[in-house]
Amino acid sequence: MRAYLYDNLDTDCREPHELQPLSPVSIKELEQSGVLYWQLDLDKDKCKEQVDNICKERNYMNRDEITVSKDGLGDLFDQKIKTFFTEHLHEDEEIRAIIDGSGYFDIRDKQDRWVRIEVQAGDLIVLPAGIYHRFTLDMNNYLRAIRLFKEDPVWTPLNRPCDENPYRKSYLETLVAH
Repeated sequence: MRAYLYDNLDTDCREPHELQPLSPVSIKELEQSGVLYWQLDLDKDKCKEQVDNICKERNYMNRDEITVSKDGLGDLFDQKIKTFFTEHLHEDEEIRAIIDGSGYFDIRDKQDRWVRIEVQAGDLIVLPAGIYHRFTLDMNNYLRAIRLFKEDPVWTPLNRPCDENPYRKSYLETLVAH
């Protein structure tokens, strides 16, 4: 996993969009925004064991698998990619274990700048409830991930602005503490 400031250019969102000069963002800085990260073993059995342990530790009760690709989403591909890339938040954590392929999660940092997080096979990322973010594939147009959930699988995006949302307010309070 690697993270850096986003350049905000109005070009294909699947491009790297690295702000020049390159402005890397460390895992510690991501943690200050509430983002958690684990590097998973690519061996299938070891990866499953690691994911199971994280689920126990963080009380994730449910999971499913998603393939984000033209083949995986069929006629809904363009619509889903557009929806994923619209700035939004969730009232639950967003947890993704990338098991194949690659893509980008963009989050808003404390200064409301976009930080691009490049994920690939072996990365597990947790975005906190209430953080503004978005997702897109990279130019490979393929990602397969395990989605983890604390309760029943729910994926309800609340598009920005929703600053009065209690989960957003709670998230912002955690930033003040850092």
